[in-house]
Amino acid sequence: MPSNYRNLFDLHGRTAIVTGGTGILGRHFCRALADYGANVVIADLDGVIAESFAEQLQQETGTSCIGLACDVACEDSVEALMTNALERFGSIDVVHNNAASKSDDLEAFFAPVEAYSLAEWRKIMAVNLDGVFLVSRSAGRRMIEQGRGGSIIHTGSIYGHLGSDPRIYAGSEYLGVGINTPPVYAASKAGVDGLARYLATQWAEYGIRVNTLVPGGVESGQNETFQSRYSQRVPLGRMAQADDLVGALIYLASDASRYVTGQSLFVDGGLSAW
Repeated sequence: MPSNYRNLFDLHGRTAIVTGGTGILGRHFCRALADYGANVVIADLDGVIAESFAEQLQQETGTSCIGLACDVACEDSVEALMTNALERFGSIDVVHNNAASKSDDLEAFFAPVEAYSLAEWRKIMAVNLDGVFLVSRSAGRRMIEQGRGGSIIHTGSIYGHLGSDPRIYAGSEYLGVGINTPPVYAASKAGVDGLARYLATQWAEYGIRVNTLVPGGVESGQNETFQSRYSQRVPLGRMAQADDLVGALIYLASDASRYVTGQSLFVDGGLSAW
């Protein structure tokens, strides 16, 4: 037993890979992991931005950080990410599947389900679900070879568990575009949860834990109408801020959750408790 329970959260000597590491949530997740002592591999589509953020984070925290370009929907790119991380740090201990497609066509992304494009569906699925599979498969294989266990964490969504309430979307916008919960988003996030439970049972014998962090709505550019209507549906009365999620991530990444696997940890202000 530890002499100091705070040590359960200590990540010194461990290497964490975060996909989508320069995004809205990714920067907070990377900063938290570094703050708790982990070496952090910041993976994102734009390697230049990832490298710049890694340098900034290393200066701020004194922890070793690197930024690498990675397209999680590309098998070769994912394999290169894992190889580079191992060459730099010697182990892979925590993997956070945080990358998700923002889509380069918001109108197609937010199209109603009866008019939703199959091409858009497949484009989003390639990142949101295929990418989680590719990263998990590649990291899991290396964790098994290392023989020291590990923690794999997926970023899910409440809409992988709950139907969206269309009443909150009337007059709602994101970056000036009318919004809803896209069907591909809900389906991909439900798939992420199912994959986590499957991997948790398959890899438990190797000491590899697999869980899903399930955020509620995070304030990130929605208009006031949406923020107000959404907040009225939440028992705590507000949308999440990005840093509301970091405590749950550190818990799942660390030995504090060493007997937790195959679970979906909701951080949603109580929305799912209604």
